Amino acid sequence: MEKPYRPFFLTAAVILLDQLTKWLIASHVPYHTVAWSFGGDFLRIIHTRNLAVAFSLGNGFPQPVKLFLFILVPLIALVAISVYLVKGRDLSSFQRWVLAAIVGGGFGNIIDRIFRPEGVVDFIDVKFYGLFGLDRWPTFNVADSTVVVAGIALLISFFLEERKQ
Repeated sequence: MEKPYRPFFLTAAVILLDQLTKWLIASHVPYHTVAWSFGGDFLRIIHTRNLAVAFSLGNGFPQPVKLFLFILVPLIALVAISVYLVKGRDLSSFQRWVLAAIVGGGFGNIIDRIFRPEGVVDFIDVKFYGLFGLDRWPTFNVADSTVVVAGIALLISFFLEERKQ
């Protein structure tokens, strides 16, 4: 196996972990039920669904628009990122790995959008103490958190690369 393809092991691991956790929640926790709480009510595991994207944006869009914006466009972007991950000569090894994590998180949610008509399974619920007017952060999942953490890591790596030059 050529070196540029190795990060796709991380992509597969993220997809598997994401789908496994969503399956566990969907099959063992009744909808809109808090299964566990940690630190009082700081962190809760709850079964909820999202028919839109982050923060339920686009929830009221017609189905054809949702299909285009929430499945087709992200799918094209993930394929483009995957090609860039393999062929991009200007990427560091670290950047390849975080891009692979982003691709895994993206595919994790697209799988839900295609195969779960009830919506993407979300289950991590964190108290936000009124910041930005939110008592709780919008519920999320492994794919969401992977995309956010890897995205931040990617931005930091680009910033550090720029400072080196």
